[in-house]
Amino acid sequence: MKRSPLVKSFGLTALAVGSVLAASVNVAGAAAASPLVGAMQRDLGLTAEQAGTRMAEEAAAASIAPAAQAAAGSAFGGAWYDAASGKLVVGVTDAAQAAAVEATGADTALVAHTQSALDATKTAIDTLAGPAAPRQVTGWYVDEQANSVVVTVLPGAQAADVQGFLGQARAAGPVQVEEVTSAPRLFAGDVVGGDAYYINDAARCSVGFSVEGGFVSAGHCGNAGDSVTAPDGSAMGSFEGSSFPGNDYSHVTTNSSWTPSPTVDGYGNGDVTVTGHTAAAVGSSVCRSGSTTGWHCGTIQATNQTVNYAEGTVSGLTKTNACAEPGDSGGSWVSGSQAQGVTSGGSGDCTSGGTTYFQPVNEILSAYGLTLVTG
Repeated sequence: MKRSPLVKSFGLTALAVGSVLAASVNVAGAAAASPLVGAMQRDLGLTAEQAGTRMAEEAAAASIAPAAQAAAGSAFGGAWYDAASGKLVVGVTDAAQAAAVEATGADTALVAHTQSALDATKTAIDTLAGPAAPRQVTGWYVDEQANSVVVTVLPGAQAADVQGFLGQARAAGPVQVEEVTSAPRLFAGDVVGGDAYYINDAARCSVGFSVEGGFVSAGHCGNAGDSVTAPDGSAMGSFEGSSFPGNDYSHVTTNSSWTPSPTVDGYGNGDVTVTGHTAAAVGSSVCRSGSTTGWHCGTIQATNQTVNYAEGTVSGLTKTNACAEPGDSGGSWVSGSQAQGVTSGGSGDCTSGGTTYFQPVNEILSAYGLTLVTG
């Protein structure tokens, strides 16, 4: 039996959240031996003990997030994990709701705008942009901690079309404009070898997560009907579905020679067994695995970001400060043992550092009616 490409899936999944303090303590103990710890030490500047503690805190934050949001009610102004306090922070627009939120175990911060108002502003900008925004506009997202929608642009973006776009964006609601050093690009790559999968014997991408009957990956990696082969040239299957631009996800069905597995390749750091797909909060640590650069970690900086690639606009992505490079596209993101998403693209590299976006796995599972393989 061949080893499944899913066994070689290259993943960064979102961090699982413990439901009680006792469970969090258990997570911390397990984290000390986790294959993510080494990468978190390197990329986040943590000791092994600090990495384990952080994973436990993030798990606790994720577990109380639904109750905390419910307690905030219509005054909910977003939520994020605060590394300094080790707790979930919930923004509220009405101070009268703070006590109810804090009763769930979260801290609170008084903010001016509700999450629904920020989401509506971002949706209005999505509509304004259509399939593509001006090239010097690189993306936009809701920044919960800043309580604003952030639109990112390249340095010196003063062209009339850019200024017109920004003027309309500001008219839609609370908007901040920030400069970024480079434009995002897709992380598909040429055939260069390594553990990966190949599309039509031409391009290389990374496997995301095993699902019943196949795996999920990035949409820009291939189109429905494209063939998929393993690094040794053996047939794996074909793309059953693909969505790009607009989204960036795909579903590959595999033949009977391949057995889907809950394992994500740790590239020498120890493999990870995926146990679920609970989404991690903004501010949480997250790690990814890809066929070009292996394991790298960072933190979740924003969710539901729209990214303006040269090939088209993609909405609903999660922004991180973990690095990636061409060929890492489609690879898995994990937080603890929880699957988070598949690599889309970004800017920078793993020498100087960069920004990377992933397509949340829960949206992919829902879109295709798939079942994640877990251990």
